[in-house]
Amino acid sequence: MRVYSKRTAGAFALLASAALVLAGCSTTSSDEPAATDEGGSGSTEALKIATLLPQTGSLGFLMPPVQAGIAQALADVEAAGGVLGQPIEIVAEGNEGDASDLTVVEKGADDVIAADPAFVLGAMGSGRSSHVVDRIAEAGILMGSPSNTAADLSGISPNYFRTAPPDTVQGDALGNQILSDGKSTVAFLTFNDPYGLGLRDVIQETVEAGGAEVVYGGKGEGNEFPTEQTSFASEITAVKDSGAEAIVVVTYDQFKQIVPEAVNQGLDLSNFYLVDGNANGYGDEFPEGTLEGAQGSIPGAQANDDFQAQLKKIYTDQYGKELASFTYAPEAYDLVMLVSLAAEKAGATDADSIKGELHAVSGADGGEECSSFADCKALLDDGKDIHYTGKAGTGPLNDNNDPSSAFIGIYKYDASNNPVFQKAVEGQTK
Repeated sequence: MRVYSKRTAGAFALLASAALVLAGCSTTSSDEPAATDEGGSGSTEALKIATLLPQTGSLGFLMPPVQAGIAQALADVEAAGGVLGQPIEIVAEGNEGDASDLTVVEKGADDVIAADPAFVLGAMGSGRSSHVVDRIAEAGILMGSPSNTAADLSGISPNYFRTAPPDTVQGDALGNQILSDGKSTVAFLTFNDPYGLGLRDVIQETVEAGGAEVVYGGKGEGNEFPTEQTSFASEITAVKDSGAEAIVVVTYDQFKQIVPEAVNQGLDLSNFYLVDGNANGYGDEFPEGTLEGAQGSIPGAQANDDFQAQLKKIYTDQYGKELASFTYAPEAYDLVMLVSLAAEKAGATDADSIKGELHAVSGADGGEECSSFADCKALLDDGKDIHYTGKAGTGPLNDNNDPSSAFIGIYKYDASNNPVFQKAVEGQTK
């Protein structure tokens, strides 16, 4: 395992060989009873966290900001004295891979389970989380995602929660943006994936309720394409022939193959609407101006300037690279904070103890508002109830372990093919 500290801040990623000895380097062997607090209710060992993130696959572009959010949270917790006076330990870093090969996320889940953490941060893809959530929950481990938005994950397990809202919020926001832009006909390019289908369905319901007509790719038409598809000539032709005024692309990095075909067939890409799975910067991917005017939605409030500066610095310090995006960094930061504060409130670092206090520290029962680990911990030390108001601006956890409310950012692409924040729309989880 690796203990996060200022001395080891430059080595966030575990060496692959270290995974072979994770179980053996635990301070408590599997044959020894876990340490308990004075009341005997749970472990008071260091809080152990594992990650299950897209080290390979189509969501790899989202990994840097999530890594930065985790790293900043670990640094802030340590600066405030740690959880129960100890630094957090990152004990494993599993790979969730891609939806085209679910054996990768299965192995990643087995790797993190073997490390025996209290909490697994991930996966990022809704389909991958859905595939392994039971396996991780049955091991008695808490699981939380910064980016899962599929509606069918709501309440899927008492051991699963998330800091990203379900697609009912994002879909409603993007659908209303399409309507406010005056679009009356809509086409969808959607891959056959729980995330893609669920988000498409919500957007469709919203635009149709507002009087727009879906002219291609709607629910029940059977126009969805496999996640591994790489050629989209027939789909682009069908969209062009439909005459749609708005073209909603619900994919991951399949978008990189869709755009050149759309350009070749003469579509106006300013009519494209992207979603969080593909609303990335494409400055190095396409000629200047290709995406200018296109719009997209990303759950989460835009990270403020101070937080962006912190994320950029810690990512450069640890990885030697520039951080180009902040997507889901606030949500990842908040996951670590909620788990850490729940452990502080419980006085224990095991999964069951943390789970029992998650709703309370998120503000589900009210409490005094606080926005940093240090301030929240001070209130807990004084015996007060707290409401952690996180970086992502989400509401307290509800009965389904979803944020009860959330902000959705609306972005517009500039001439350099990068999304520029326009506004944030707050929505309630349905």
